[in-house]
Amino acid sequence: MGDTIRNRTLPLDESTASPPPPPACVYYAGCPGCAMERKKGNNTGIPYKELFFVGITTLSSALPVSSLFPFLYFMIEDMRVAENKTDIGLYAGLLGASYMAGRCFASIFWGVVADRIGRKPIIAFSLFTVVIFNTLFGLSTKYWMAITTRMLLGSLNGMLAPIKAYSVEVCRPEHHALGLSIVSTGWGIGLVIGPSIGGFLAQPAKQYPNLFSEKSIFGRFPYFLPCLCISLVALVVLISCTWLPETLHMHKNLQREVEMVDESSSAPSGEAYTNSEKSLYRNWPLMSSIIAYCVFTLHDTAYSEILALWAVSDKSYGGLSLASKDVGQILAVSGAGLLAYQLLVYTHVHRYLGSIISSRIAAALSIPLLAAYPFMSQLSGTRFGLAIYFATILKGTLAGLGFCCPVQSTVGLYPLVHRAHENRPKVKI
Repeated sequence: MGDTIRNRTLPLDESTASPPPPPACVYYAGCPGCAMERKKGNNTGIPYKELFFVGITTLSSALPVSSLFPFLYFMIEDMRVAENKTDIGLYAGLLGASYMAGRCFASIFWGVVADRIGRKPIIAFSLFTVVIFNTLFGLSTKYWMAITTRMLLGSLNGMLAPIKAYSVEVCRPEHHALGLSIVSTGWGIGLVIGPSIGGFLAQPAKQYPNLFSEKSIFGRFPYFLPCLCISLVALVVLISCTWLPETLHMHKNLQREVEMVDESSSAPSGEAYTNSEKSLYRNWPLMSSIIAYCVFTLHDTAYSEILALWAVSDKSYGGLSLASKDVGQILAVSGAGLLAYQLLVYTHVHRYLGSIISSRIAAALSIPLLAAYPFMSQLSGTRFGLAIYFATILKGTLAGLGFCCPVQSTVGLYPLVHRAHENRPKVKI
């Protein structure tokens, strides 16, 4: 017995009408991807442990993305970088966009690295950067320091793409939708809980004078406490990643297996994937899914930042004149609604409507919903509370529904390296 174990079949007589035998299944000793394939072959159930890790790592990565939005207006005001109040929105927008700017330039690089050295190292390194640079952001007293730490945090956090691939690779094909919904749920909840943490814990000396004094570290750095809490969450998740199994295939004959599967199988639609089609940019279904995902991401990120700035702005400028704590409370309720939707409703909607129709409905309903937001400033009392809570909950569920379509569509469009190990007949060692 060598490094591999193969299924061998005897040649059949030519007179016997029988379909050709399936390609030989090969498992390589010491390959973490093959070990995961064997595990999935032996266990037909849902991998709860791996999906739990997927959920908490996605959540910890999403927390710092929008945690600054409730206090961003006050942070720019304290830094005294804006000459007047009308300029605060400009500097707040640049600071809020610096994270995504860094991620935009580095995401492809981290995806390539994850395909070479594995998913687990990139996930662990991304969590480590959250611990370091998110803490430094909370200690920022100058605008240049704040924007630099945010940009470094975005460019060095390359978790989002590897964690999506990981959520698919730990699941059997029938559970792919569940795995990706865990990523969407963790990301969506993180984008909501993050601002909640920022809203409740920012400026603690002013919000909770009985607990924090102006002379304490949290009084001298009023935005350090929410950043510290998020960094501690990332640190705990980083330690727990020690038990994450790797899923990347690491052996020399991987390309040979890809060719073998390519020659013996075809796509369900009858269109075979060939080795000559190596450029992802010519895979039009894949590119359309990426474009749709970019549009939804732009839409959701802009909404998260604008909502927080609009809520804390003065009513004379068309805002709501809310405190950061009120914004955190609104977003916390929105997060609870999103969690309930993902756990209780999403699977039924996906089963009956499918991902494409669901995404179209989410996009169509978002248009009148967002158009109604400016009119909420004319409401007050109970009517205003009901309107803002209902709108934010509905917007969160529509965003989660819209994200799942392009992400799930990409699963069936992965390169042959993914299909080679997914479609092979399985054998036990």
